[in-house]
Formats: sequence, structure tokens, C-alpha cells
Amino acid sequence: MGVLAANGSGLEAFWKSILFCESGIGPITSFDAADYPIRVAGEVKHFDIRHYFNGAVKPKRLGRHTQLCLAATKMAMDDADCTSESMNGFSPIPIVIGVSSSAMDVVEKGKDTWQTKGIERISSYTVSSSQPHAVASEIANQFGIEAQTQTISSACHAGLDAIGIGAEMVRKGRADIVIAGGTDSPTSSLGVALMGASGLSPLTGEIDPRMLSRPFDRDRQGGIIAEGAGVLILENFENAMARGASIYAEISGYGTCNDAPGEEHGSGLETSLAEALANSRRRPVDVDYVCAHGPSDPVVDRVETHAIKKVLGREAYRVPVSSVKGVTGNPLSAAGPMEVMAAALSIRDGIVPPTANYSNRDPECDLDYVPLKARKVPVDVAAVNVHGLGGGNSSLVLEKAPSL
Repeated sequence: MGVLAANGSGLEAFWKSILFCESGIGPITSFDAADYPIRVAGEVKHFDIRHYFNGAVKPKRLGRHTQLCLAATKMAMDDADCTSESMNGFSPIPIVIGVSSSAMDVVEKGKDTWQTKGIERISSYTVSSSQPHAVASEIANQFGIEAQTQTISSACHAGLDAIGIGAEMVRKGRADIVIAGGTDSPTSSLGVALMGASGLSPLTGEIDPRMLSRPFDRDRQGGIIAEGAGVLILENFENAMARGASIYAEISGYGTCNDAPGEEHGSGLETSLAEALANSRRRPVDVDYVCAHGPSDPVVDRVETHAIKKVLGREAYRVPVSSVKGVTGNPLSAAGPMEVMAAALSIRDGIVPPTANYSNRDPECDLDYVPLKARKVPVDVAAVNVHGLGGGNSSLVLEKAPSL
């Protein structure tokens, strides 16, 4: 697994900040946002793609979300002890990446160049680097992998969908190894302006930006946009064991469903979670932890709580539920992979991560949200939820990896 997030880059830094509620949300620094409705976000700190590839990558030719995903892929391959040469032994390798939109920073730069320097000065790389499939294609090109590339663009749950689709490829024997994940960087001036125009503009007041994302809390005001990337190496169990790979967890179930017409945002989570459990052949009594979508939205947090209660029944009040978005913000298509990593690490370490900034109980959100402090609990089965703009929902079930 490889991750770059507002709260930390690298698996252990990412995990530590989640366990200790160390938020990565702060004032936007990539441009002057003083006159924008949104002035805070979760930005990846001190990132330079050249540090990951010894200067071999040219940043000006790539969108920021592509750069983040390249770095996350390198981390994941290193973590899995995979090289381009070893992976090509299983070629063609499926590369399945979720993104929410085109590279808005590249589009914005192209228009600025056109208006200030003339149309003939626009970079020839603008079209190729701004299209949604640029990320998966660049991973194949940069690592020299003979690949089958797929781009999933289903909004915020695209990264989780990519993982679910990749896992199904392995399960059905269509691939022995898959690179899957998600990436987004909506924090350019154009991206932030468009997010603000859509209504995603929290009322900041005098609140510390690190406290603004408050999943399930009574005083939550809205989600905080963020950037980031998360990539996983999915592999056939026998193959992974044969080469001595370190295994975090097994993906045993996946489900997806749109909200029903006329229903509240997130209403489809009930169906996606029930489907993921059914596909994993697990019952509510088997679930030890739910890594929730929990974006700190007044409506979605409540609806997700209701969905968990409907699916898990009386077990819902036993199962710890937490959201990592109090420290990560909502990195759109990267949110699902980050949640999968948090769930996998909770299985590895027997620790349920806390919900940061949860201080005031909402009567309509009445589950155990693990407030403020991580909890030592054995986790054998964990569920992950993600809801997306436009009404899509996806869920995944992870289990402790089987042993020989």
C-alpha cells in the first residue's frame, strides 16, 4: 500500500496521524484564496515528484493528481517488494485508477497561457495530461509495465470502485496481480472556485481549520475538500505467499448502488453495504469495525448512520464506527483507498482508529464513533463505505488474511 495525504505521506506517517488525531487540514497555500468561499483544504505537504524518481519525471508535463498517484504507486510497489521487471512476468498487468475529474490545474494553466501568451504557446502536453485516463497511462509508462489500463470516474467512490473491480479480476483468475487505487487534487484555484460554486463552502468563522472536519459531531458544518492518492497492490494469495510477500488483508466482498431517485444523499449506502456483506458471505455478527465515509456533512453522516443500523441491526450498537476524514479531509477519489488502508492497518495492529474532533453527540448519530482516542480491539472483519457526489455509493469488506 502507498499513500500521500494531507495528514501524512507514507503508510506509517499516515497511520500515526490518524491514531493521534493529527489533522492535515489548514489554510490553502497553493494560491491566494482570500477572496474564495473556500479558504481551507487538506493539502499534501512538501511534495515534489522528483524526490520519488530521482528527477526522472518532468512535473510540468503532468497534472498534480497524476504526480501524487505516481508517487503512491512507487510506495506501494516498494511495500510489496515488486519491481517493474518482476511485475512484467505477469503481464499484461491491469492498472485500475479512480479519478473524479480531469486535471483542473492543467486546464487552468493552459487557459492562462492562451490568454497571456497566445494560443501558440500552449503546451503540447496539455490535452494528454488533462484527460482522465492520463493517470493510469502514466503509471504504465513511467514504470515500463505492459498493462491493461482502466480509468474509473464515478466521483468520490471511484477509488474504492477501482479496488473492488481489481479484486474481482484477481478472484476470477483474470489477473494474478493488479495495481488499483484513486487520486484527486481539487485544490487548484479553478478547482476550489468550482467546489465553492457547488455549495461546498463551510462556515469557518473563528474555528481552528484543524477542527472544521467533525464527522458525526452535532456541530458539523460540511465536508472539507482535500487532495491525495492511495494505491494498493492486489495479488493472488498463492502467488503472494510463494514469493514471501507481506499481506495486510483479504478483500472478500464489494457492493455498489446509487441513491434511489428522490431519496437523501447517501441512501444507497444501505444497499451497497448489504451487498458487500452478502458477497463476502459474512453476517452482521461477524463485523468488528466499520470505516465510515463520514464526510462531516449534516445529511450524509446521519443517513450513513441509519444505513449502518439497517444493515447491521442490533449489532450496529456493538460495532465501533469511525471516520478518518477529521484528519484527511475528503480527498474525493482517494478517500476510498485511504479508508481501505485504515481498515487494513486496523486488522494488522488490532487497533480501531478514532474519529477526530468528535465532541458533541448528535441524537440522530447514535453509534459508537470511537471519539478522539484509538481503541485496542481485535479486528478480523472490517467494512468500508464511500458516498460520491452524484449519488453513487460503494462498500468493501476486508478480512484478516488466511494462513497456510
